[in-house]
Amino acid sequence: MRDFADMAGQLDAHNAEYPRDRFDDLPNGIIRPGVASRAGDLESAMQSLQSVKPILSGRYLVKGWLDRGSASVVYGESNVGKTFFALDLALHVAARLPWHGVNVAGMGEKEWPGQVYYLALEGGSGFSNRICAMRNERPDIFERIETAGDFVPWPVAIDLHGATDGEAIVQAINNTSEPTALIVIDTLARAMGDGDENTAKDMGQFIRNVDLIRAQTGAHVMVIHHSGKDASKGARGSGSLRSAIDTEIELTRSGSVVMAETKKQRDMPSGTVFAYSLRGVFIGNDEDGDPVTSAIVEVAEPVKKVTRLKGQALIAMQAFGDALADHGETKAGEAFPTNRKCVSLDHWREYCDRHSLTDGADASAKRQAFGRAWKALQEKEIVRVLDGFAWRCADE
Repeated sequence: MRDFADMAGQLDAHNAEYPRDRFDDLPNGIIRPGVASRAGDLESAMQSLQSVKPILSGRYLVKGWLDRGSASVVYGESNVGKTFFALDLALHVAARLPWHGVNVAGMGEKEWPGQVYYLALEGGSGFSNRICAMRNERPDIFERIETAGDFVPWPVAIDLHGATDGEAIVQAINNTSEPTALIVIDTLARAMGDGDENTAKDMGQFIRNVDLIRAQTGAHVMVIHHSGKDASKGARGSGSLRSAIDTEIELTRSGSVVMAETKKQRDMPSGTVFAYSLRGVFIGNDEDGDPVTSAIVEVAEPVKKVTRLKGQALIAMQAFGDALADHGETKAGEAFPTNRKCVSLDHWREYCDRHSLTDGADASAKRQAFGRAWKALQEKEIVRVLDGFAWRCADE
């Protein structure tokens, strides 16, 4: 085999004629410096199919929800209860107690997972009051936590769009010489500094810092975020965030019940649901003698998620209701529902025109807008269309 130094010398001699950034321009037999050793490393990592065995020892942090050493995003509309959810989960992890019937790491005689850091970037009295409300209602959790000091409230301002704070967080945590189980960043918007969460470049820098923290501490990193304008498209901002994280949890409210659902799991089944409501808790009186309250998470019965419509979809369904009231009929045949009325697409389109579904004046524009609207509603499983007739998928 040709000596590596000799090959390197031949490559340097051809630099002017053969640029280094083009593999297909290198003469036959010439290998870049470092390629041979790297190829050896890669070859040694190859496995035989027969050597692959199942890995049965789990690395879960919250079983079926979060794995250790991975990253997640919890998102939902404003005031849906994201911090209440994250704080409740984090305190159970720190206490090594089951999270509403779900196992967490370190229970019983199992391996101690480590400390929980809650970066409360929005700060204020609200976060402190939520902790106090939980202490009042669940003293058993706090007795376990306070014995070991495993939960660390961290109200601070950080910038994970910059090049410094990711490493600084790692150094601050590693200075404690304690293992780390979970780091909560609440919220992404407050951790972006001057970055723009809608651009892939800025979000990429945020993700690199999250990956750095996760890799250097071994902890699960949970990021609290907001829904976008179109809730069906997930969390707000660049889609690179969803591609990078392992777990995505959406919070939606139906009446007083909040539904937490895993929308993405890299290595687990998704679709797991936890339903809860918020119960008010008295924590003291203010300087005027008026009561001060906060809330805690309580398990609730799951409810059917209500799809909120906006824009043309909302107009189309308002027109559908009017058309159904005036022209609804019960259709014969096994394919049509027996418990609700149907309306023809012709009547529905007529009422969409009356409701000004589109600003387009010509018939073609109106027809196209109507077609897009009913197809979108069918994809959301709000209406069903068959043989030129439409009906609601469920009773109101």
